[in-house]
Amino acid sequence: MNVVVFDLETTGLSPERDAIVEIGAMRVRDGRVVEDERFETLVRPVSSSGDSLRIPWRAQQVHGISDAMVRGAPELRDVLPEFLDFVGDSAVVAHNIGFDGGFLRAATGRCGLRWAPPAEHCTMQLSRRAFPGERSHRLDLLAERLGLEFAPGGRHRSLGDVRVTAEAYVRLLERLRVGV
Repeated sequence: MNVVVFDLETTGLSPERDAIVEIGAMRVRDGRVVEDERFETLVRPVSSSGDSLRIPWRAQQVHGISDAMVRGAPELRDVLPEFLDFVGDSAVVAHNIGFDGGFLRAATGRCGLRWAPPAEHCTMQLSRRAFPGERSHRLDLLAERLGLEFAPGGRHRSLGDVRVTAEAYVRLLERLRVGV
């Protein structure tokens, strides 16, 4: 079980129209979350013409990332190669991988790069298998079911969500008795 767990914060829900404003990632090696092997950066959202994009108020209410916070941050085209190097040839894990993977596929395509990890694993899908009687599989509810807690201010921030997703991934595989 050697994977990279990642999470994105964005300006909205559309990979084609919205932008990434934060990337967080952490490695899981041999069933253990490796705290000191992590990737974390804010990203200044820009349009295709290079103009700065504002973070909508509604998105700011979710993740707490403001225009002021990303003003001095690097642009995505400068961050993506470093993030792709961090991931390398590892399989990846995210909570709702379709969302985060979709944003990365769209973003790398716009930057002339490619998002093609050897495997993508979804803790939301694993949660559905582990807790089939539950209606919701949101990350905060999954964390509660598994006895995990977010660090203060960590919910809806990339690295805070990554830490919980990584621990949830390990516990879900144990619960489902998948080769750990």
